[in-house]
Amino acid sequence: MPAALRNRTYRHLFAAQVIALVGTGLATVALSLLAYDLAGDAAAAVLGTALAIKMVAYIAIAPIVGAVADRIPRRALLVALDLTRAGVALTLPFVTQIWQIYVLIFLLQTASAAFTPTFQATIPQVLPAERDYTQALSMSRLAYDLESLFSPALAAGLLALVSYDRLFVGTTVGFAASAALVASTVLPKPVPVERTGGVYAKAAFGTRLFRATPRLRALLALDLAVAAAGAIVFVDTVVVVHDHFDRPASAVSLALGAYGAGSMSAALLLPRLLRRFADRAVMLAAALALPVILACVAGLTATAPGAWTWSLLLSAWAAIGAASSAVLTPGGRVLRRSAADPDLPAAFAAQFSLSHGCWLLTYPLAGRLATAAGLPVTAIVLAVVASAAGTVAATTWPTHDPLRLAHVHADLPADHPHLTDAVHSAAGPRHDHHYVIDRHHHRWPEEASTTRRPRRPRRLRAPMGTGG
Repeated sequence: MPAALRNRTYRHLFAAQVIALVGTGLATVALSLLAYDLAGDAAAAVLGTALAIKMVAYIAIAPIVGAVADRIPRRALLVALDLTRAGVALTLPFVTQIWQIYVLIFLLQTASAAFTPTFQATIPQVLPAERDYTQALSMSRLAYDLESLFSPALAAGLLALVSYDRLFVGTTVGFAASAALVASTVLPKPVPVERTGGVYAKAAFGTRLFRATPRLRALLALDLAVAAAGAIVFVDTVVVVHDHFDRPASAVSLALGAYGAGSMSAALLLPRLLRRFADRAVMLAAALALPVILACVAGLTATAPGAWTWSLLLSAWAAIGAASSAVLTPGGRVLRRSAADPDLPAAFAAQFSLSHGCWLLTYPLAGRLATAAGLPVTAIVLAVVASAAGTVAATTWPTHDPLRLAHVHADLPADHPHLTDAVHSAAGPRHDHHYVIDRHHHRWPEEASTTRRPRRPRRLRAPMGTGG
């Protein structure tokens, strides 16, 4: 058994995640059938609008929840969100109008936009050991990939026995079971965040955290690289399979399965890989491989179809899955190192929102280009986007990126509690520690490559008459 699963709290949380993901997969299949039942030939437009609503909810709601997450007990919040999702899923079979689908999808995805980053921010506090947390990240990636493969097969089996509206009952049961598992745990209490301003200022903090931290700016660029490569898989696979290779619908599942298999393989290898190499090296190498793979896809789709090109395309899809997993899985480690514990909900919420903004950009780009200019041009344009994003990440993320940074506090009084270990310097009180953006540190220090204390340190003393 992986060490992470020996922790009872994490074991219950992981089981809750897996069950909820299966329920979500069933809902995805059932929603497609419901849209076709109500809209007929316009079902694709209905589903496209529903996906757009999902992305808007993810981008807009997650930062707000991150801002207020410190006020609500984690367990109560997660259970309430699971029950909300269960209630919405239970209502979907009774929908008779298309606008009702849109309203319920917005409610469902709003709850998911609140649940996911809160759940993600809880795991590093449940598993403080780096090795255990890395295992948890890999297992989470595996859970998402297995869901994408298992849920459609499960839905197909159930549809042979029951009507599609019964699948929503399975979704409801999944969310209810997830709520029960979360309720059975004891989660860390949220740490109140001392930050001036109202909810808007707190919601904006996560974005400011990304803007001010070099490795987080790089992480956002890496998310864009993954979104560029992933868009051609999720948007254009059906076009590649049907129009270019002239293969049956079952081949679409095979191609998506190749992507999932590549992603799972990388997730299984990453815990061992990350013990030997730094996050930066692994993530950048994987991201810079994506435009090369996309260039190969452009060549394959510009070549006359055949058995060998089909095999190479499946290999390319698997390679995109593996590289994407190698970028996304360690992202939680990077976030954990870049935010104080009280700010983890805001950090994960900002990453959740900003990364989905990347997908909101690349999804329509992949769809419209494939229709207007063809698959080879689409792959080349997305390769350029991925290459530019990977280059930005490589130049933004310093090669030497220690956690402890020496820095000067010219903005704090000499007797401030934060400066108890500071020493005199010409520029002001100086010390070093694990550096993150917070209420005492508003920008990244210029001396980011320096980790040693100055020689002959002289303990800082408070001026006469200041007290303390």
